[in-house]
Amino acid sequence: MEIKETSMVGTLELGDVEITLWPNPGKGIEIELESDVKLQFGGAIERAVREELARFSIENACVRLVDKGALDCVIRARMACAICRGVGVPYDWAKEDGEK
Repeated sequence: MEIKETSMVGTLELGDVEITLWPNPGKGIEIELESDVKLQFGGAIERAVREELARFSIENACVRLVDKGALDCVIRARMACAICRGVGVPYDWAKEDGEK
């Protein structure tokens, strides 16, 4: 998949993360992280972002995260939403939960 347009998800509320995702044609993945816990959890946050991008076969994108203490599951859900908005496809949340 290819990111076609800029998308933004999340909030700056405590326990959330604001993610902005935009195209980066032919230049790979670039991640900018702003977080009070970057020293402790920056590697895990970046890994979660890269794994979600890989899950959707995204090879070129810029991602900016402003983390306010979001858990891994929140980061992944926000990334999935940002990616779907950026590529212009709906996301079936029920299917993700294992429902048919």
